[in-house]
Amino acid sequence: MLADSPPQRPFSSIRWTAAQRRTMTAALDLIGVHGVSGTSLQMIADAVGVTKAAVYYQFKTKEEIVIAVTAHELAILEDALIAAEAEPDLPRARKVLLDSVIDLAVTRRRWVSTLTGDPVIVRILAEHEPFRLFMNRLYSVLLDERHNDDTLTRVSAAVLSAAIGGAVVNPLVTDLDDETLRATLIQLTQRMLDLPD
Repeated sequence: MLADSPPQRPFSSIRWTAAQRRTMTAALDLIGVHGVSGTSLQMIADAVGVTKAAVYYQFKTKEEIVIAVTAHELAILEDALIAAEAEPDLPRARKVLLDSVIDLAVTRRRWVSTLTGDPVIVRILAEHEPFRLFMNRLYSVLLDERHNDDTLTRVSAAVLSAAIGGAVVNPLVTDLDDETLRATLIQLTQRMLDLPD
């Protein structure tokens, strides 16, 4: 459909060591509670049970940790994105990808809140080229746009992203179980995007 080149896997092709994965897990939890600015490498080291030097050996900065954690989370979407890009039926491609995006947002509510609400993370990811390219590919499918550089596409992507990300962390839905929230979000976003059920 949209991709004529071989599938691109910028995130799932990254291999982290066991020590890096432990650091990323601890950082994800701490950043979710304290934000990037409120989380130190020492706090991460304490949570992992290692020295600060051991964390520094794995990742030189918190910025590297944020990028690694985000890459790890987005790797979950890569198969769905590649399948959607290869799908000749555009409405079906959009639905498959949308379902995966919503599933990830619902199951990772706390990270979505951190990802969209922490200004340091927003800045880091806005400057990270692989993240920007991945998001362009994702929204090209979801919004049926073949050219990512036009203002309408970017604003539409921002609106869709805010709708999904904002919905999963809104206090009005914190009592909803994942399945109920997932089903309702899929129904509403399909309606927004004028997709078949």
